[in-house]
Amino acid sequence: MKKDIKLKGQLKLYMQWPGIMILFLILMNIWIFRMDRKAGLLMSAFVLVYAVVIGIMYFYNKSLILADMVEFAAQYGIVQNTLLKELSIPYAILLDDGKIIWTNTQFREVLGTTIRKDTYLSKYIPELNRGVFPKEENESVSLEFNYLDRDYQAEIQCVSVEGFSETEQLLEIPEEKEYFIAIHLQDVTELNRYIRANEEQRLVAGLVYIDNYEEVMESVEEVRQSLLVALIDRKINQYIAKVDGIVKKLENDKYFIIIRKSYFKQLEEDKFSLLDDVKSVNIGNGIPATLSIGLGLSSDSYAQSYNYARVAIDLALARGGDQAVIKDCNGVTYYGGKREQTAKNTRVKARVKAEALREFITVKDKIFVMGHKLTDVDAFGAAMGIYRAALALEKRAYIVINEVSASLRPLYELFEQDSNYPDDLFLTSSQAMNMADENSMVVVVDTNRPMMTECEELLKTTKTIVVLDHHRQSSDNIDNALLSYIEPYASSACEMVSEVLQYIVDGIKIPKIEASSLYAGIMIDTNNFVNSTGVRTFEAAAFLRRCGADITLVRKLFRDDMESYRAKAEIISSAEVYHNKFAIARGVDLHIESPTIIGAQAANELLDISEIKASFVLTEYNGRIYVSARSIDEVNVQIIMERLGGGGHMNASGAQFNHTDMDEAVACLKQVIDEMIEGGDL
Repeated sequence: MKKDIKLKGQLKLYMQWPGIMILFLILMNIWIFRMDRKAGLLMSAFVLVYAVVIGIMYFYNKSLILADMVEFAAQYGIVQNTLLKELSIPYAILLDDGKIIWTNTQFREVLGTTIRKDTYLSKYIPELNRGVFPKEENESVSLEFNYLDRDYQAEIQCVSVEGFSETEQLLEIPEEKEYFIAIHLQDVTELNRYIRANEEQRLVAGLVYIDNYEEVMESVEEVRQSLLVALIDRKINQYIAKVDGIVKKLENDKYFIIIRKSYFKQLEEDKFSLLDDVKSVNIGNGIPATLSIGLGLSSDSYAQSYNYARVAIDLALARGGDQAVIKDCNGVTYYGGKREQTAKNTRVKARVKAEALREFITVKDKIFVMGHKLTDVDAFGAAMGIYRAALALEKRAYIVINEVSASLRPLYELFEQDSNYPDDLFLTSSQAMNMADENSMVVVVDTNRPMMTECEELLKTTKTIVVLDHHRQSSDNIDNALLSYIEPYASSACEMVSEVLQYIVDGIKIPKIEASSLYAGIMIDTNNFVNSTGVRTFEAAAFLRRCGADITLVRKLFRDDMESYRAKAEIISSAEVYHNKFAIARGVDLHIESPTIIGAQAANELLDISEIKASFVLTEYNGRIYVSARSIDEVNVQIIMERLGGGGHMNASGAQFNHTDMDEAVACLKQVIDEMIEGGDL
């Protein structure tokens, strides 16, 4: 038997109200009948008539109401479908694999083509593929893409249709996949254009310093100094005027500049030619003027942009000058840096830093000194110098060293065997961490990168940190140091420490073995006083000789054994000449204890070949490939190594690869060299 169609929900309740009203009237009629019989009879007649009328209307209109409801539902569905199809927002429904089920008119207009049934959306828009679809119920994903030169923002949502297969007769979906992917698009082309226009109008703050102002002024006749300054001013003003910028001279050697971000790319593409323009100014000055440029860009405030500019200019100066440094919210970018910084003849800075170091040491009980991983002679000698400074101030000092290389072992064993030195002079990282407390300080020598130190965790647990280094700073330097003494012009960390020792304590006594260690660090890093050697380098060496440094002992300690000498010869014999001026050599299966040291020595010797401007030696060690880069004066190998994640200074730098595929490493090095040649950086 066919079931009658029945109303339900709120409509059913609404239709039941007349019946409820009749029951209420009957109760009221009974109450009136008890009070007055005639009135009750009259009320009974009224209720009876009301019930008859309501009954007739209910049963007569029920079918009409149901018919109207069916018609309304049909019309509502048509209206709803029409509104959805003509919705101004592009909308589409997909299966979980990206297959299109339904799209509205706006979505088809966005695609600009006829959509085939049973096809995938990724065919038209590759960015909208199943890899970006949400997998959980009510989860949504937002992404931007470009299609037909328009920018769109897609909102992708996972819509559950649980029980769909039970009610739908035409389509069956697996129970675990009872959901659709709903996508609606928003055209954000104009919005992005306005955002870009607003960003391009933002102001970039900058600082321009003449690196070697005093030295340049001293190299020219006094009557010509004002002319030289005027010519430099003109170069700077003309360069900034080309990009509609403003220049304000702060001091004789300092300028403040403001430019719009829209011209920023122009300066980048120009490779900051102002650096070379100023160096070309010559009216008889023996030393060319070099500039340091620091630019800061912040999306938060102009004050923050200026702070970024100050950080950038400090970084440029710390790296040796003659370069532009740009700092923004994403990091730091370098340009230039092709000229070695002129050595300062004054020791004022060394004295000031020595006094500050003395103040820090005197208020601490434990001083931990460490260099970089795979400690070399320079780092070891500098650490011993700081140890002597601490002892002169009557403080305990410890040197953190985890692994002693074969090249360092002869010098290291001299201290191990000397009874004048405590047994706990040398500590491992774990031992240092156990001993460190709130009354400790850390002195880092020969590196300014936390990840390169012997114990990076020690830097996190100690508040008082001092850094002494001769390498140019990079963006990932130790940023929480209370005292940072970085001099890229210096030949070695041992040279810097030797100067500091002269001001720590008056008449400081340095034992022969320690003086020899410091002397050895200078000798090794300068390749026997050939590379990066200035006046102050020889002054430091003379001071150490007066302290008793034994040159003969140093030479004996660092002689190569036969296996190392053969390995060095093997590396040199494998060298290939790239672009007629770069020597690239490999050290594979050398079977020696310290291949990286031999690689560095081989890189130095390759520079003795005529026409070779830079040498690169790649050696395998402990599951990695180490690159030793050397040059004389024409090529800045530091900026090459920075492209590979390394660093150093202009004539001696290095980098690492976290694998042992020598062919891949050499190919990567050649690619960087090619890119820098094409970009005009080499």
